[in-house]
Amino acid sequence: MPAYEHASQVAELRARIQTIRYAMLTTIDQHGRLNSRPMTTQQVDAEGNLWFFTSTETALWQDIAAHPQVNLSFAEPADDVYVSVSGMAERVVERERIKAMWNPALQAWYPHGPDDPHVMLVKVVSDSAEYWDASASGMVQLFQMARAALTGSAPDEAQHARIDL
Repeated sequence: MPAYEHASQVAELRARIQTIRYAMLTTIDQHGRLNSRPMTTQQVDAEGNLWFFTSTETALWQDIAAHPQVNLSFAEPADDVYVSVSGMAERVVERERIKAMWNPALQAWYPHGPDDPHVMLVKVVSDSAEYWDASASGMVQLFQMARAALTGSAPDEAQHARIDL
């Protein structure tokens, strides 16, 4: 994929999720079961990688070691925006990067700060994403559903697209 096209795809992903505070990060555990947990996205970098903080003492840290394939689900029901990102997770142990990405809100989860030897980063190298965006107002959506019920036609679909990263 040409660099300008990749940058455009990354910008599209960033635009869709920038206002969504939490993602559900789904991993596969050592027994092959799916596990999901809420995570706060710290950054979407220029390559489209998503960054999160975690601890070496969590199941997430172990799951990624066993099965790095993950999925991230973002949802903003009030705006009817839904995004699913697939990729490979990497465990990142870079103290300087941890310090550079640190923010005061993290202190609540990691009281010993960025120098805590258990505080680590997870980098999700995104390979694709899909989004659904029904940005029409609630009244417009209600009208479309009523029209569809009366006419027997399908309601107008939400905007749906795939982003290849």
